[in-house]
Amino acid sequence: MARIVVAMSGGVDSSVTAALLHAQGHDVIGVTLDVWPSETPQAQRQRKACCGTSAVEDARRVADRLGIPYYVLNFRELFRETVIADFVREYQRGRTPNPCVRCNQHVKFRPVLARAAILGADYVATGHYVRREQDARTGRYVLRRASDHGKDQSYVLWPVQQDELSRTLFPLSDIDKQEVRALARSFGLAVADKPESQEICFVPAGGYRQYLQQVAPETLEPGLMLSTEGEVLGQHPGVAFFTLGQRRGLGFPHSQPMYVVDIQPERNVVVVGDEADIYTRELLAEEVNWIALSGLDRPQRVLARVRYRMTVALAMVYPAESPGTMRVVFDEPQRAITPGQSVVLYDDDLLLGGGIITATERSQPTAGRSTDLPALDTPALVNVA
Repeated sequence: MARIVVAMSGGVDSSVTAALLHAQGHDVIGVTLDVWPSETPQAQRQRKACCGTSAVEDARRVADRLGIPYYVLNFRELFRETVIADFVREYQRGRTPNPCVRCNQHVKFRPVLARAAILGADYVATGHYVRREQDARTGRYVLRRASDHGKDQSYVLWPVQQDELSRTLFPLSDIDKQEVRALARSFGLAVADKPESQEICFVPAGGYRQYLQQVAPETLEPGLMLSTEGEVLGQHPGVAFFTLGQRRGLGFPHSQPMYVVDIQPERNVVVVGDEADIYTRELLAEEVNWIALSGLDRPQRVLARVRYRMTVALAMVYPAESPGTMRVVFDEPQRAITPGQSVVLYDDDLLLGGGIITATERSQPTAGRSTDLPALDTPALVNVA
């Protein structure tokens, strides 16, 4: 049997992961990542997401129930420098980040594996819903979509590297959520009916806009709201308040539905248009990581996803000129392809790889990109509630 470190968030999935491995006779050690900025315990308890004080308390109770060692790992500075800093920087650039992807890329795998090695562990296990296999032909470790497609988390795991996958286990790969909760009850775990967290883990209840106002007020400079023809429609409170495809909270009266179709942080401009304007077919991506492939040397037919919950769509992927980049062209236009989000590629249920979206057709020069802009009337913020 192996010694396995289980990353325990205090939720039902990671708790059942620990319980299953312990029941199989493995030497299990539980750890929780302390990633929170310094704040009062009361403020941490108010957070509903993973890894706060309440999460540590829940994970510790599970570890006590199972009779396994348990540790809290201080990753606060690493999390601040990689996940939180990226979150703020991306909004400053007019992009919409996915913090879960960055956390998997920089925090949850390689650093935890390093600590696990110190503890003499052979593997790290997590409660992600995804299937891990080793390709007998190539020797590469690959990921496939979980049996429960409704819970599949392969979309946020595309940055994980081969050496990390070789030492990581995903015991929930063939179990659905209902069965996981039933197993938690059978193991006598108090978290069996604990609700899932849907929020960005480090953002308070007021939402990401309030968070940005607190941590990066300099990004919230009022600017112009333009139509796709360059007409001034109003003012916005700062580009960080907007994402492509956004319909609500535009801050000016309009008789028909309008959507954010372009964000230009260099000019402090937000461009809005009709719904048809937010559909695009082509994107560029960077920081590309291939999992099932060693690289891409020719165009390939793929299924692609540009949002966590969206349906996969048929596309072609092409090698781009710069290393670590790729170009994806969809058969049909896709709604609100958003720079800062991830594009993830599949062959059926096999995860080929992914990257961070940097540009789309709409990101190219448009009629609304004149450098001759009128001045703002006032510095007052527009109501974006």
